Amino acid sequence: MKAMKHEPRRRARGLLIFFALFISLPAQAAAAPQREHLTPEEIELVRDTQELDKRTAVFVKAVERRLLALTDPSAKQLKDDLEKWGEVKGTRTQLLSDVSRILDEAVVNIDDAATHNQKSPLLRKALYKLSEASKRFLPHLLPLRASAPSEPERESLEQAIEKAQEVIDAAKTHAIDENDAKEKSGKKGKDQ
Repeated sequence: MKAMKHEPRRRARGLLIFFALFISLPAQAAAAPQREHLTPEEIELVRDTQELDKRTAVFVKAVERRLLALTDPSAKQLKDDLEKWGEVKGTRTQLLSDVSRILDEAVVNIDDAATHNQKSPLLRKALYKLSEASKRFLPHLLPLRASAPSEPERESLEQAIEKAQEVIDAAKTHAIDENDAKEKSGKKGKDQ
């Protein structure tokens, strides 16, 4: 008789445990560590580079390094680059994902700077650098479509192409041109 009284409690406790586990699984999957798209040395360079146009140049160099690894895997990374920038590693899918994520981070940096000071000439200079680099990136990315064997690789490639094209389109929308690259630091007058 006593065993029957405790049976509903056991079932309720069992259901509670089941639901707690069921609810925590998606949270654990979401919390799974994602691969870092920059090397530790590149992260440090980004952190240390405060001027927006120079920080953008760091992102551009990071993308160039991944494109070299994708298009010429046998190319040796220069010793100086390895010391300063770190070693680029990863599968083709990971490197393509890195390209997309690095371009996205560069755009976020420019957007963030724009929210703080829309009149800074460094905004236009940074967007010019990024758009010119994106124009150079596309001819390396587009031919990879023919050799992307897996769905994840094709998806990462398309995201990288789309992000580069978005940068180019944004530069056109804001009428960015080579004159923007010649801007100094934004100190044209005392009021800036």
